Amino acid sequence: MTLDVATLELPGRQRGPAVLVLEDGRAFHGSSYGATGETVGEAVFSTGMTGYQETLTDPSYHRQVVVMTAPHIGNTGVNTEDPESLRFQVAGFVVRDPAVRPSSWRATGDLEDELCAQQVVGICGIDTRALTRHLRERGAMRTGIFSGPAAGRPLPELVELVRRAPQMTGAALAQEVTTPRPYVVPAVGEQRFTVAAIDLGIKAMTPQRMTQRGIEVHVLPCTATIEDVLAVGAHGPDGVFFSNGPGDPATADREVALLREVLDRRIPFFGICFGNQLLGRALGFGTYKLKYGHRGINQPVLDRATGKVEVTAHNHGFAVAAPLDAETRTPYGRVRVSHICLNDDVVEGLECLDVPAYSVQYHPEAAAGPHDAAYLFDRFVTLMQQHDHHEREAGA
Repeated sequence: MTLDVATLELPGRQRGPAVLVLEDGRAFHGSSYGATGETVGEAVFSTGMTGYQETLTDPSYHRQVVVMTAPHIGNTGVNTEDPESLRFQVAGFVVRDPAVRPSSWRATGDLEDELCAQQVVGICGIDTRALTRHLRERGAMRTGIFSGPAAGRPLPELVELVRRAPQMTGAALAQEVTTPRPYVVPAVGEQRFTVAAIDLGIKAMTPQRMTQRGIEVHVLPCTATIEDVLAVGAHGPDGVFFSNGPGDPATADREVALLREVLDRRIPFFGICFGNQLLGRALGFGTYKLKYGHRGINQPVLDRATGKVEVTAHNHGFAVAAPLDAETRTPYGRVRVSHICLNDDVVEGLECLDVPAYSVQYHPEAAAGPHDAAYLFDRFVTLMQQHDHHEREAGA
């Protein structure tokens, strides 16, 4: 027997009609899920089988409608420990089979209740596999979810609403998700280093990974200046970190200028995701939009230095255009591509050989996701240790 989720009435849920409309005119009819209303954004798909709460609260998904490729979502509910920011960040949420009820000892609430409370419009009961295949073939595109009275409007009218939505290319979004004011995350145990972290859409787990290694993290807004960075710590920061975040890296001229100031001063630098793209720009490389991006917690990446393959967490729709097979001369010396995605050879990491800087395109904080890449935070510690040693030798 085939279960028609679109007509299924779950206990305590009143589901009205809903429709998902893509900018190319294709429509998927289903049932309302979460808040009732309408929303528009860029349609992207996430391949993770778990970690939906971390996905929903990841600021990198700001202004995106996330399609979950795993069919059954909501079974572990929500809790107060796993959010990566203070609220749900997605523009909309698409699932095939919503859980009837949560079943987890960690759950403190129901996913759909939280979607309603945070006014996230979603849709359920559609063929998410067909939608994902469509996005893989045609590329990420603008979409809208319409439920309640909005779902009854003529399809051409809904398509036109979607096409009027802003595109992700050219979007400067870091200022919409960054912290409004600086804050400090204290080191766990003995403080060994102080790091200035530029919040481009930082996830909560990232400072935690650093504090576990004795780093006091000063999180600064994306509007921070070099003077703000140098004011961190008693004698300036031991390192600078650029976080993940949403939007087109081609728009981030101010942040790139700040990063060049950091590189000019030879301050140890580590960047992830959006931070990787900005390091690429600071070094003189271009960036470009991927057809449908990498999202999920099961992406294979090759560490070219060791030959090891890491299973990694991703969330990016843009990438760095850098030569894969040779060192490149830049204004900051030699640079090489340190990591590549084994699915499509996209640049997944950059390593500077003449200044203390490196970055990766994926999410080594692994929330949610595997822990294969946790060593990258240890590498940051080593980089700061080496820099401190060289500084002492130079002053002796």
